[in-house]
Formats: sequence, C-alpha cells, structure tokens
Amino acid sequence: MSMTPVRLYGPQYVLGETEVHHTEIANLPARAAEFRMPPSPELWGWGTVRRAERSLESMAADSATATLRAAGADPSSVDAVVLCSTRIPGPSEVHGRFMQTFLAEAGLGDIPFYGQNLNRCVNLLAAIDTASAFVAAGRHRRVLVVTTDMVADEADRMVSYALFSDAAASCLIAAEGDTDGGYEVVGCATAQNRLGLDHSNEISADLARAANDRLLAPVGMKLGDVAGLLHANIFKPVVVMKELQAGFTPAQLYTDNITRVGHCFAADPLINLVDRAALGEIEPGRHYMLAAAVAGQRIGVLLRGAQRP
Repeated sequence: MSMTPVRLYGPQYVLGETEVHHTEIANLPARAAEFRMPPSPELWGWGTVRRAERSLESMAADSATATLRAAGADPSSVDAVVLCSTRIPGPSEVHGRFMQTFLAEAGLGDIPFYGQNLNRCVNLLAAIDTASAFVAAGRHRRVLVVTTDMVADEADRMVSYALFSDAAASCLIAAEGDTDGGYEVVGCATAQNRLGLDHSNEISADLARAANDRLLAPVGMKLGDVAGLLHANIFKPVVVMKELQAGFTPAQLYTDNITRVGHCFAADPLINLVDRAALGEIEPGRHYMLAAAVAGQRIGVLLRGAQRP
C-alpha cells in the first residue's frame, strides 16, 4: 500500500503572559522539603515559569494562528484539528463550547476535530502520530495539531519532577509538497508498559530504548545519527540521567529551556525545536527526534530538516 509522504510545518508556541521567578512561587521551599530536594536552583534548573491570565482555548487559538501564518497556510485549507490537553475544565457539557470558541478564534470552519488527552505529557507527540497517520493514509491532507495546558492550582506549579509553565504549541501536519520547507516526518514510534502506567512509577529508560529502536531501525539509523533530541523540560538531573540511560549523549541534549520556561506539559519538544531552530542549531538534511515520556509510556517522532533550495 502506497503511503503519502508527510511533513511538519510551522511549529510555534505561546507562553503564559506573566513571568514568575522561582523565588516567587510561594510554596516552593515547602514543596522542595516535601520531595527531599536540596534548595539548589543551579542543580535542578530552577529559573522562571510563565503564568497565563487568559483561557486555554485562547492560548490554543493564538498558537494555531501563528502556526498557520508561519506555514503560509490559510485557515480554510485545514481539513481537521487534533487538540490535546491534560485537563479541559468543567463537565463534558462545556467541551462543545470550548471547541466552538477555539475554532472561531483560530479562524477555522466546520472541520472535524479530535481530542487527545489520556497520554498526559506525551499528548502532543501522540497527536502528531495520529495526524501523521491521517495524512499518510489520505484521510486528511492538512491536519492542525495543537496542545494547550495550564496549572489548575498554583499549589501544584511545582511537583517532584518539574516546575510547570502555562503554554500552548502547535504545528501543521500536511502532505509533502503542499508548501515549501518544513520537516520530513520520517517516522513515529511508541513503547509502553501497561503495568507501569500508574503515576507513582518512574519514567523508564528501557521504554525509551525500545521506542528509539522502533523509530530508527526501520530506516537503518542508529542513535548517533540523530543530531539532536528535543526532550521534556523536567528537572535537569532527571532528564539528563534518563536520556543518557536511553543511549543519548550530552551533546544531543538541550537543557537551556528548563531554566528559561520550565515544563510546559506536552509542548516541550516542539518548544525546544522552535528555539533551537531560532538559534541556528537545526541543520538542513539532518535528523532530530522529538521525544517525551511519562510513567509507562514513551513516544518519539523522527524529523529530517528540509534541505536548502
């Protein structure tokens, strides 16, 4: 069966409007003591986070609009939306209004939309996988992928593995040739252990190695062929330890955003891709991996940078 080649266009993100230094998080000392973490900002990568004053749907629409602008795509050309969030407020009766508001503010019409919310902080990569499958199979030609999240209770802005920012991020998954540039979606892969899905379990380096193999082996690549990993912005020693255990080298990691923005739920890999590209660190023709993990699950997306004309 012939599959349509797929590309990722226009990755963009928006952050909460208010910058909050970690010393302004009222319960941080108490939470650090609770988690038995020495109060060492340099060690953990504590810096600043962002707090949103606007709604989840407004952040999502702003990011989506920025993506379509960056991709040179008119909203009317979008065939479908995959929107993901760890928590849409309210009962199911208000979810229709949520999507109604998002679609209107993003300038989108009566197009199919799909919700992705059970994958926690790998929601975005699961959504990219879903959208890529839609496009490859010819079900849709242009799918807008959006993730949007914010801390529900300020008391939970710090958890045992991260400081959270409110943010949204998005990209357009489309058939190759629809527009210039973008990233080739070489493949998507997931690994999971149903017995390890409970939140009390640790992130698994074994699952990361399995996902890496499923992603790279079919295209004859090894981990050393990946120019960079766009990973989650959880506490620095945690992400570095886990990714080194998975087989990556320090040179493949990018930890600056842990201090700059903290953990933006599922948006981290795309945020890191955007920022590294802005720094000139994404080279044409080289391969980059978006990856994230939660307890019991790891997802990776392999991208190839567009060659210069």
